[in-house]
Formats: sequence, structure tokens, C-alpha cells
Amino acid sequence: MKNKFLLASFAIATLIIASCSNKILKLPVASSKENIFDTKVDSVLQLMTLDEKVGQLNQYNGFWDITGPTPKEGQAAKKYEDLKKGLVGSMLNVKGVKDVKALQKIAVEQTRLGIPLLFGFDVIHGYKTISPIPLAEAASWDLEAIKKSAAMAAEEAAAVGLNWTFAPMIDISRDARWGRVMEGAGEDSFLGSKIAVARVQGFQGEDLAATNTILACAKHFAGYGFAEAGRDYNTVDVSENVLQNTIFPPFKAVVDAGVRTFMNSFNELNGIPATGNAYLQREVLKRDWNFDGFVVSDWGSINEMIPHGYAKDSKHAAEIAINAGSDMDMESSAYVEHLVALVKEGKVKESIIDNAARRILKVKFELGLFDDPYKYCDENRELATVGKLEFQEEVLDMAKKSIVLLKNEKELLPLKKSGQKIALIGALANDKTSPLGSWRIAADDNSAVSVLEGLQKYSGNQLTYTKGAEVTEGRTQFIWETKINTTDKSGFAEAIAVAKQADVVVMVLGEHGLQSGEGRSRTDIGLPGVQQELLEAIYKVNPNVVLVLNNGRPLAIPWADENIPAIVEGWHLGTQSGNAIAQVLYGDYNPSGKLPMTFPRNVGQVPIYYNYKNTGRPVMNEPESVFWSHYIDEENTPLYPFGHGLSYSKFEYSNLQLSSNAFAKNGKIEVSVNIKNIGKVAGKEVVQLYIRDLIGSVTRPVKELKGFEMIELQPNETKKVVFTIDEKTIEYFTANRKWEAETGDFKVFLGGSSVTKLEGDFQYSN
Repeated sequence: MKNKFLLASFAIATLIIASCSNKILKLPVASSKENIFDTKVDSVLQLMTLDEKVGQLNQYNGFWDITGPTPKEGQAAKKYEDLKKGLVGSMLNVKGVKDVKALQKIAVEQTRLGIPLLFGFDVIHGYKTISPIPLAEAASWDLEAIKKSAAMAAEEAAAVGLNWTFAPMIDISRDARWGRVMEGAGEDSFLGSKIAVARVQGFQGEDLAATNTILACAKHFAGYGFAEAGRDYNTVDVSENVLQNTIFPPFKAVVDAGVRTFMNSFNELNGIPATGNAYLQREVLKRDWNFDGFVVSDWGSINEMIPHGYAKDSKHAAEIAINAGSDMDMESSAYVEHLVALVKEGKVKESIIDNAARRILKVKFELGLFDDPYKYCDENRELATVGKLEFQEEVLDMAKKSIVLLKNEKELLPLKKSGQKIALIGALANDKTSPLGSWRIAADDNSAVSVLEGLQKYSGNQLTYTKGAEVTEGRTQFIWETKINTTDKSGFAEAIAVAKQADVVVMVLGEHGLQSGEGRSRTDIGLPGVQQELLEAIYKVNPNVVLVLNNGRPLAIPWADENIPAIVEGWHLGTQSGNAIAQVLYGDYNPSGKLPMTFPRNVGQVPIYYNYKNTGRPVMNEPESVFWSHYIDEENTPLYPFGHGLSYSKFEYSNLQLSSNAFAKNGKIEVSVNIKNIGKVAGKEVVQLYIRDLIGSVTRPVKELKGFEMIELQPNETKKVVFTIDEKTIEYFTANRKWEAETGDFKVFLGGSSVTKLEGDFQYSN
């Protein structure tokens, strides 16, 4: 019987039991807690061959049915042999304790050194129990709730054997055409940074070695959200100013918060593919920011440098990527096939391989995998954890907090709980899969609560449902099988008849959950298919319409805004979607969400965002002049601005005060405002602080979010909210090519959205 090799970490001394020598090597006890893992990693590296080091840099997708026969030929057989030789450091898309344990057993008990595997999976907004899509969660502006949502996802994922998620996506994007806006936190770097940190803390918890936490992965580094024309994977070309002041801040924030892995992006950035970009990975991330975790490529992105025209073949791509600082190769096989030869040819230094392997091994030690490779493989915990009732309660709470009330005229909402005839119209209203949204690959179809089911729980009204029109024709998780937009109007007549008899019509319209996400860019961001025609037809016979939007991106709905009295942004809210929407519609939950991304009037305005630059011609005094920055066929202003969100309460802002109108280096001032609930019900309000730097060494935005606080007020209650402004608040990446606060004049704005009325002035000097 072949001898087995085990690696184990003990409290006092680390022992490595090597089958190749049958000797026990005592490793020195680390002198401090900070370097204990470094000491252990160095000891393991000394035992590894070059091939085995390269193996740690190799990640394979699940390549065979582990419960079936061992693969005997083809690519699967080759991967299986690599696994047994210790030439695989990580697996992805393998889930479930049974399968994870079987693969881990091969790595630990059949390879020469027995180094355990990492198991990664796209746990984007939940594993089996699905929270709202990340863009929806960002609309809550509730950092603790977002952190709790990520922690829940981590607990459920860890219970099925996983220890690594490829989340959060923290790309800033100003372009609603890009389908992956659903996976991020929107357009603003300040809000995006806060949410990114909350999600990392939720996934990783306070102890990576705990069995209810998993590794987080900051992606995509960098610039992915600025793809030209909003087309996924497309070219990115941005200035250093945009890169430093808009794109980098969330990534720097999560490095400071202790994120353990990064993922580079598919796009090229200013002419160099991110996967092979040494400036991004070696200079900024690892040198300037002192990131000591590891970088994984995105799926096959190393070999994608070939069609980019940056690498001539897979071997050349491997050379470029490893030298640029990409530590792990996700599913292109470039590293495992070429790195050993590249080292022998002198094109890659072995020290670079050592550095990459060291980073990966250190994370494995931090997870506690060397102490217990099977720590995530408890079948009893899996059964007790996946889908438990507590998770349902948590995702319901998150879903309610994510809903944004965009418009509410004639007090159409909340709905009365009795005595009304309510017509519910729209295919999405009775869809139990679409609310799960994109990137929920472990969830079961038809597992979400539909809006119809949610409203049926309120039995005081007469509820009639009819579909009206389909949204799509043919859909799967990753591939559209036929047309994405239907043209069938055969259900219009029945919907119109039902609407005529109703007191209130609730229409659930928007995108199917798979019409946004990766690879799902759109040039038309209105209501897909014939839904706009359906909306107008229903409005003609009954103007008392409540429009509930289901979507993964900002939509251009100018007609609805002009005509429909009540509009609710219901996103793709996950497993408890229908219950959350119903509770908001009936007033059992007072909406408090605020938009994390601007809604345009027309796709022609895109990219549109609140913190734009003023230009040299922001407006002309001559009323008939055309020579200023504007459109001749549309307003410059958005349909709904960043930070916008109404409530069933009404809030009045007053008495903005500054503790001083000036502060100097190392000083600070306070700005306060009074908020009163002048409505009839208790409600929550997100108070937002914006600042404008009037003169800078480079031009500055008209305003920038610099603080926010959620408060809850009873009717007629007033609260004073205070924000502190110091050097950190006003610093940015200046013409001196460094982050600093520049002296000068500033304006401060306070309000319930980026369109604020109260403002003050202050000066900063050093």
C-alpha cells in the first residue's frame, strides 16, 4: 500500500510527516502571531518540487461526476492525473460535502505532499437561499444588513464544503447597459467602498478558520465596469484621474479590511489586459497597498490575452501573467502546462513561482485546512444548515430594505387591506424563478415566492391575476435558447378586461432575472418586449396603476414616470421576493431604500451619474443659445437621481449648521442638520452628506458623497444628525499624483438624495 503524506499544525510545534523519508521534521515555533503562517509556509515550500509549486497555482473546474467512474481519456483524464500528482491547488464549481470530500481525499491522501485544495464557487448573493441581487442590497444603504446577508451566504456555502467565494464584485459602473451592474454596488466610490467592506467582513467574519466563514474575493481588478458602450468584456480606456479617484477606492478599502483574494478582470486597461498588467497587480496592489493575499485570474483570462493580441500563444500568455503578478490560473491550464519550462528557459524566475505559491499556501493555513482538510465536510452540518428557516427570515428582511419607492402620487400606496378589487397583471408577477436574479447557480428554479403568492396572503381584498404578456421566450441559466423578447399580445384583451373591473391595478413588469448579469448587455434599457404597450393599454382603461419593477439595472421609463401614479423599484429580490413586495405594497413595511445608481430618461444619456464634472459650458445665460453642454432632444437631468427614494413618511430638512466655516491641517469641523418626520407613520430616512471642492489642481465633480446615516423617526419627531469633516473627507488623487487634501473653498450639501437643497460653505488651509 502506498504510504500517505499528512500535514498537520499543532498548537506548540508544527510537524510534517513525510512519506518520502519517513522522518518527522520539527518546524520552529513562530516568534509572534503575525508571522506564524509565514513560518509554516516557508517550511512547506522547502519540501516542494517546482512542479508541485506550479500545481498550487492551477485551478480546475469540476471535470467529472465524482460519484461515477474515474475518467479514462480526454481532458478529464488529464485533469484527474494532475490532481493525483499534486498539480492542482484549487477546484471550482464542485459543491456538496460528498463531492468536496471525495476530491479533498485525493489531494490529501494520494498526492506526495498531501496539500489540501481550496474549493471556490460563485456565491454572489446567496448559495441555496437567495438574497437580493447586490445592486438591490446596495439600495438599502444598510451596511449591517448587507454584512449579515454575506455572512448568511457564507454559512450556507461553507456547510456544503466550500471555502471561497468569487465575491464581492466591487466594480464601479456608470453605465446601465452593462449587465453586470446587478452584481455591484452602483456608481459611487464612497458608497461602493463601504458596501464592499461590509460584504468582505460578512463573508470572512472575524475568524477565517471558523467553519461558517469563507474567503472573499475582490473583483474585477480593474476597470471592468467602464467597458466601452457598456458591452461586456469590451475595451477600457480611462485616465489616471478616473482610475485613482473612482475605480481604485473600493479595492483599496477591502485590502485595508483584510480581503484575502483578488480577481483580475477580462478587459484590457489602457492597452494592457488586466491579467497581464504588472502596474495593477505588482505595483499598485502588492507593492503600494501591501496586499499579501493572492490574485486569481478570471475564467480563462490568461489565454484570452491571445485574442487580445497581447500574447502569441498560451505559453507566452503564462509568462506574461505570472510575471505581472497573477498568482492562480483559473481554468486555462496555461500555468500547469508551461511554467516549469518557462523557469528552465529563464523567462520566469523561480522566486516568482515561490511568491505565488507562498501566497496561496498562506491562505490555506489561515483557513485551517492543514489542521483539518475535511473541516468543511460535515454532512450533518450540511443537512442542518442549507435552507434553514432562519435564513428565510434574514433574506426577507434584506429584501424589504432593498425596495425603493420611486413615486407615489394620490397616496395610491400603501394599498388598503380590505374592500378593494385589485388586478395583478404581468408574467413576472407569477414567476418563481426570475426573482432569484442572475448569478444564483446553486439555487433551485421555482424556489422564490412570487408576487402573486405574496399578495394572496392578504385576504381582505378581491385579487384577480392575469399574465397580460410574456417577458421572454426560452431561457436557461447561461444560454438564451430563442428570442429574449416576446412580441405576443394575445393576452392583452383579458388583462384590459380585468383592469376595467379593478379599483387598483398592480403591474409587475421589467426584466427577467436572466436579462441582466454577465454577458447580458443591452442597447435598449426600457421595458423589454411588449410590456410598454401593455402598460399603456392598461392605463387607458384604469389610471390607478401601481407599477412594480423587477430588474437588475436602472431602466429608462420616462412614460411611466409621467403617467403612472405609483412606481416601486422591486429589483430581483431573491427567495422571499413576493413576500417583501407584498408587505411594502400593503404598508406593513415602510420603504426606506435609496437608489445606488442613477436612472436615465433615455439610453442616450448613458453613462449618466450624479458626480459629473461641470465643463467649461455647463449652462449659457442667453436663453436661445445652443452652445453649451446639453442635448437638443432631452434634458440633462436624470429620471431618478442617485440617492433618491421616497417613504410613506415625509421628511423635512432644516437648520444646516457648521461648527466653523474653516479648519486647518489636523483639524476638523462638524456639520449638522435637523430632520423631522412630518408624515403620519414612522419611517426611516438615509441622510446624505455631499461635498464640492470648488477649485482643484485637477477639475473636481459638482458634488461627491462623503457620508450617510440612516435614522428612524416617529411622526412629528425631529432628530439632529451630525457629520464630521476632516482632511480625510476632502482628500483625493491630485495633480501631484498622490492622495492629499488641497487648500481652498468647499461647499457642503445635506439632503435625502444627491439633489439637495440645503448647503453651506467652509475653507480648508494647511
